Amino acid sequence: MSTPGTTVPVLMVVPPHALLLDIAGPMEVLRYANQHQDALRFDTRYVSAEPQQTTSIGLSLTGLAPLPEQLPDNALLVVSGATTLVPDPAETTAERARLARWMRQVVRPDTRIVSICSGALLVAEAGLLEGRTCTTHADCIADLRRLAPTATVLENRLYVEDGPVFSSAGISTGIDLMLHIVAEMTSAPVALAAARKMVIYLRRSGSDPQISPWLSGRNHVHPAIHAVQDAIMADPAAEWSVARLAHLGHLSERHLSRLFREHTGLSIIDYVNLMRVTLARELISQSRLDLENVAARTGFASARHLRRIWRQHYDQPPSLLRAGHMRSSA
Repeated sequence: MSTPGTTVPVLMVVPPHALLLDIAGPMEVLRYANQHQDALRFDTRYVSAEPQQTTSIGLSLTGLAPLPEQLPDNALLVVSGATTLVPDPAETTAERARLARWMRQVVRPDTRIVSICSGALLVAEAGLLEGRTCTTHADCIADLRRLAPTATVLENRLYVEDGPVFSSAGISTGIDLMLHIVAEMTSAPVALAAARKMVIYLRRSGSDPQISPWLSGRNHVHPAIHAVQDAIMADPAAEWSVARLAHLGHLSERHLSRLFREHTGLSIIDYVNLMRVTLARELISQSRLDLENVAARTGFASARHLRRIWRQHYDQPPSLLRAGHMRSSA
């Protein structure tokens, strides 16, 4: 997580004939992330080799900023994909070459590169994917392997992260990737809030690490169940009776219990315990509190109760977490 009060410069690179959803989707994620927290601000601007570009659907984007001579510190450089069906291939090729040269010159060690869909081809033209693991749209896999011969190009992935280089498979997966980046740079609940605003699911990235426990059971759009989950997440240690939660969700206890399991795949008590053990894990890893104090702060009746619930989620005891080699049983 970044230092509170910091600003992240975000430059969206708009190539000729850009895919509009490649631009709008990820940028909307950042807009919502700014609305839901103020510890870190995403400062976005749109840059291009020309002040105006016509997108894949014929809509023109104007007022695009010129390519800067240098990138700011810790910039997020997002590269949109583009359609290959263009009226003047020679002109498009020349403009893409300008963009590739510019990226090659300005990208710094502290720059995060984010390619959306076929934007990976432009990043590859700049020589910035050599030796990296990456992905792109299924239709562009062969071209990416040709343009970045030393890269490991993965198929059937929503997105791939390799150090400061991120790549996504195609169009809507740019949203998945940006939600992942927001979760890493701010928190999982902020990414969840953005996903809910956009009425989309938070999806895993193929073989990448599993989604945060804080986001478990959130792949639904039922507002009352989300309200109940939000309340539990905000204060896992509170006394969460079914009656109290039913009141919050404006549902009967029986109706809430049924809907909760139907939409989350968990019972209410299992969900409460998951939130509590997730909070306990954070306390154990970030403090020197003994297990009795951790149990008291996370809503468990005792350290013994905490250990019992802990064993349902993790293979190894809490004491090993501080040693830094604990693994999940999920």
